[in-house]
Amino acid sequence: MATPDEDIHAAPAAGAPVATVVREGSYGEKVVAVEPGGAEFIPLNERHGRPIQLFWTWTSPNLEFATIFVGVIAVAVFGLSFWLAVLAIVLGTAVGSVTQGLLSAQGPAHGVPQMVLSRLGFGYWGNILPAGLNALTAGIGWFAVNSVSGTFALNTLTHLAKPACLVIIVLAQVVVAFFGYNLVHAFERYVFPVLAVIFLITTVVILAKTHPGTHIAPGFAGTTGGFLLATGAAFGYAVGWNPYAADYTRYFPPDTSKRAIAWWAGLGVFVSCVILEVVGAASATLSGASAVGSNPTGAFTGHLPTGLADATLLAIALGAVAANVLNIYSGALSFTALGIRLPLRLRRAIVAVAFGVIGFIVAYYGLHDAGTKYENFLLVIAYWIAPWLAVVFCDQLLRRGRGPVDELLFDKHYTNWAGPVAMAVGMGVSIWLFSNQTEYTGFVPTRVPTVGDLTFEAGFLITTVVYLGWHAVERRLKASPATR
Repeated sequence: MATPDEDIHAAPAAGAPVATVVREGSYGEKVVAVEPGGAEFIPLNERHGRPIQLFWTWTSPNLEFATIFVGVIAVAVFGLSFWLAVLAIVLGTAVGSVTQGLLSAQGPAHGVPQMVLSRLGFGYWGNILPAGLNALTAGIGWFAVNSVSGTFALNTLTHLAKPACLVIIVLAQVVVAFFGYNLVHAFERYVFPVLAVIFLITTVVILAKTHPGTHIAPGFAGTTGGFLLATGAAFGYAVGWNPYAADYTRYFPPDTSKRAIAWWAGLGVFVSCVILEVVGAASATLSGASAVGSNPTGAFTGHLPTGLADATLLAIALGAVAANVLNIYSGALSFTALGIRLPLRLRRAIVAVAFGVIGFIVAYYGLHDAGTKYENFLLVIAYWIAPWLAVVFCDQLLRRGRGPVDELLFDKHYTNWAGPVAMAVGMGVSIWLFSNQTEYTGFVPTRVPTVGDLTFEAGFLITTVVYLGWHAVERRLKASPATR
């Protein structure tokens, strides 16, 4: 159970399950106020929000150039035709959007962030593996990726030096994330119409100029391999939001419709990702390999009239901020979910600032050769999230009908080593066999280049087999003394 030094409230006092660590302080619906606490249970008197707000919460952060670039590399790097790129984008995004909806629906019932819920499948300390990876990829990795894309946009628009543009972008992101949950939701809501209108006009203009029959043939070999890589990149982008899902629904009342939550969260990711990635693929048929050059943002907006190009650059910079306020916020939550006791009342907010500083340094060194670094990052995201998802969904399957589980979420003695072992095995074997990127090429692609990258599919399947097999053996061992 939770340790004596933690803030534990009985269920009647805070509307929390017994032995649950409850977030301290009063926050409610105040927007311009710093959210207290970290990854604890949200008491019922603090609950608020409606499912429809998830649509703009998950649409706004995808209305940025990092999303567009997924479509660009499908054509300019992976060598797909426009229509094959569209198919890969739709398939990869659909899977990540469905899982986003399913995970988001769990937030109100449990009242904790996604990486605290992850403890069910991994155990309290075993959960350090996924929570630590998410803290790094969200608070630093994604932060750096989006900061770079926003920097390129601001640099092209204003001609300020790139380091100066990076400072402006980073400060805006950190300020919003520092205040917390309510301001994050409000920010995504108010930037949504601005971003949606500008990108809708840009979409129409780019698609009108598209050459769907154009086929760019880079050094990458094979339509099958390119298709699998493009699908993996689209999946990696959409599924990158999955470890955050419950973070933005945990304040909703417990009786909020799960179906409505799943629908609006999944739809927000799917619509925004598909539209902008398709636009990216379309733009690559115009720019060719130059779309992934030293300034891919400039290459994209170069197809637009001057006024619209400037508006689009502004929207790209704003969209980068919209994406990164989620990345910093959820990265900080994941860090506080590691189990490290931080007694500070503003621990999440302080961690968010720390991630901002580290992310700035990483982004600064990522300004060079950004296209290749982003391509690799997208695939690496899928490499660990797919095995993590396998554990989460397998654990839910095995627990179905077994009653409440919330008392396990803050129990430091609770173990489930099947989770971290299965995830580690799934990641290790799938990366060794199937990884296909510039930093490392696995056993199979080295010998059969046209196979593309099957790492996330293999990782999911291997992890599923190991996790279910572990629990099957465990059940048999527990039952065996009774049968003798």
